[in-house]
Amino acid sequence: MKPNPSTSNDISFDDFKSQILQDYETAVTSRECSLMGRREVLSGKAKFGIFGDGKELPQLAMARAFQDGDFRSGYYRDQTFMMALGYLSPKAFFHGLYATTDIEKEPMSAGRQMGGHFVTHSLNEDGSWKNLTAQKNSSADISCTAGQMPRLLGLAQASKIYRHVEGIDQTNFSDNGNEVAWGTIGNASTSEGHFFETLNAAGVMQVPMVISIWDDEYGISVPSEYHTTKGDISEALSGLQRDEDHDGFEILKVKGWDYTALIHAFENASDIAREEHVPVLIHVTELTQPQGHSTSGSHERYKSSERLEWERENDCNKRFREWIIDNGISTEEELKKVEREIKHKVRAAKKEAWSEFLKPQLAAKKQLVQLLEKVAKQSPNRAFIDKIKNDLIATEEPLKKDLASKSRKALRYLLGESNPEKKQLQEWINDFVRTNEFEYGSHLYNELDNKATNVQAIPPTYPNEANQVDGRVILRDNFDALFSKYPEALVFGEDTGNIGDVNQGLEGLQNKYGELRVSDTGIRETSIIGQGIGMALRGLRPIAEIQYLDYILYAIQTLSDDLATLMYRTVGKQKAPLIVRTRGHRLEGIWHSGSPMGGLIHLLRGMYVLAPRNMTQAAGFYNTLMKSDEPALVIESLNGYRLKENMPSNLGEFCTPIGKVETLKEGTDITLLSYGSTLRIVEKVAQDLLEVGIDAEVIDAQSLLPFDLNHDVVKSLEKTNRFLVIDEDVPGGCSAYLMQEVIEKQGGYRFLDSAPQTLSAKAHRPAYASDGDYFSKPNAEDIFEKVYQIMNESDPKSYPALR
Repeated sequence: MKPNPSTSNDISFDDFKSQILQDYETAVTSRECSLMGRREVLSGKAKFGIFGDGKELPQLAMARAFQDGDFRSGYYRDQTFMMALGYLSPKAFFHGLYATTDIEKEPMSAGRQMGGHFVTHSLNEDGSWKNLTAQKNSSADISCTAGQMPRLLGLAQASKIYRHVEGIDQTNFSDNGNEVAWGTIGNASTSEGHFFETLNAAGVMQVPMVISIWDDEYGISVPSEYHTTKGDISEALSGLQRDEDHDGFEILKVKGWDYTALIHAFENASDIAREEHVPVLIHVTELTQPQGHSTSGSHERYKSSERLEWERENDCNKRFREWIIDNGISTEEELKKVEREIKHKVRAAKKEAWSEFLKPQLAAKKQLVQLLEKVAKQSPNRAFIDKIKNDLIATEEPLKKDLASKSRKALRYLLGESNPEKKQLQEWINDFVRTNEFEYGSHLYNELDNKATNVQAIPPTYPNEANQVDGRVILRDNFDALFSKYPEALVFGEDTGNIGDVNQGLEGLQNKYGELRVSDTGIRETSIIGQGIGMALRGLRPIAEIQYLDYILYAIQTLSDDLATLMYRTVGKQKAPLIVRTRGHRLEGIWHSGSPMGGLIHLLRGMYVLAPRNMTQAAGFYNTLMKSDEPALVIESLNGYRLKENMPSNLGEFCTPIGKVETLKEGTDITLLSYGSTLRIVEKVAQDLLEVGIDAEVIDAQSLLPFDLNHDVVKSLEKTNRFLVIDEDVPGGCSAYLMQEVIEKQGGYRFLDSAPQTLSAKAHRPAYASDGDYFSKPNAEDIFEKVYQIMNESDPKSYPALR
């Protein structure tokens, strides 16, 4: 299915008739997939389904206006659109429903996401960019309602950057910024904050974005009057309409069953956004949802009989069919013939997809049955193993979990036995589990040679007489070097542009590089992250600044569900190398001194989380990240901007390694592990401990995700035999993570003579002022006494009790 989505402006009437019939075939094909898809879920072959039935016609119109280089950021109703572009065949649709793990057969996520989540492939096998201007693009969907909106802002902003910023190599990414970012969303999801935040930002920024709202008047079972002021989203947003005196949105409203009006509306929206870089909102009304929200329920439970009858009469496919016949474009008999052929094709595609899905399991089942027969003959527990084998034989359509579960249970009956047959079974299980764990678990991070953890460390160099400067000056001058070196680099955030961020780490750079590369934003954290994701998806190198670490909680959903999972959920077919810059730790007060590291390192798996202790280290992390292409969060020490550091002479070049710790002081009695601002206190305490005969080894974690790939901490434990993690996160937060990494993952328990311990902040937020900080977070005396207590416990004679 490779239609040519030309518009009605550049084709003859005969061609227009052909386009109409082609669109009707696509609409009917999509509807048949939805109908059969629901039945497959109810039969148990698939787990869950959300389909695009009732939304076919506006998606066909959108596909006609969508051009090469454009990007979609949509949601799980857009199957007709993807079919119209030729990116989703009926067979691939069913492979998505069955969760086939073959990326060739299920190109959207290789079974990692449920059907209805769409993506196009932006990367070649070696991780290099494809020519995005030569294909129609879809950023990878997420289920989270309105979660697709923040990213849409950045996809649109990229066109503005490419059009107006000189010196960027646009090859593969843009044709002078002529691309439009197309967003789709259900009417109920417009209630989410992500939608409003993105909409407001787009109106302020004036970027080429078209948001289509598919309005069927319900959000699952809840009618629109509970979701939207006035019960009408375009009416509620009418204040955003642009006029002669004010920038804003162009707002269009069109009925979802009116084919010609839809075609003209989407063509008009495309022209406005593409040529003028003005955002457009298309409110598509009077749509239906013939099968209800999803396979988990029936809409007959909450819709009146009158509403159900109205939906039957105004189904967009039905109205389209009537319009085709009324205008003499085709006859009833001709359309019936087309519909019969489509039913047959979709049914055949479903059958073929299920057969292909089962094929590898059936082959594995055959192997496993033979292995079980062999081991059973040698075992005194033959009866038990034969039962497992017979149960497997009786499973006509086995899943992978059936094979893994039964084979592993069989091993329990072979305990104590030793023979070649058992070894063969063990090897088969190990290989089967390893293969499938890779199929379901690969690409959380970049797996190619250019990954950030492979970037070699380059130490900062200093002149013979190093100049001591405020740490923020090192950051500023290093950013200056990076922006000069990488024309595609840009930074944005609250107070980032004009004043050069709240700590002047970007001082003067807006004047030098312009307002588009060093820019201020509104107070809107999640769409700041969305800007970064979207621009990174289009080949730019954005740095999104979140003013304080506490404020990152506003954006955690977008970071966690979208950015951190992107490479995983696309099986390495898309990347967004966004750097998130923020600052935190040790400032005094509840709201600007938080250390929610435990939450971040768990919620942001798929990103690097880096916590440099000073600004030279931070600058080195930025240099490393710009040499690679992966997303990262860099947390600068909030109280370090005015501390003096030596100015390096190789700004923009020195690289702090990712995934490695740094030993700051060697010692023999105990290993102290910390990071960020707290580390400076630990270093001071280590000197104080020498006065009482305790020689502590001090290690800077510096890179939390990933942590200590070389296992250097456990090498320290081999020497000291004692271990303390000091952290200003809450109890059980980042310190617990670090403890598991060292004691469990690295096997550090083998070398301990004392119980490993943690010293964290209190469970409450840090109180205000110096006294509040002292009694809320680990202070120098806390650390000293904790270390001394550990030594007292092991050798009370040499280290008598302190208090």
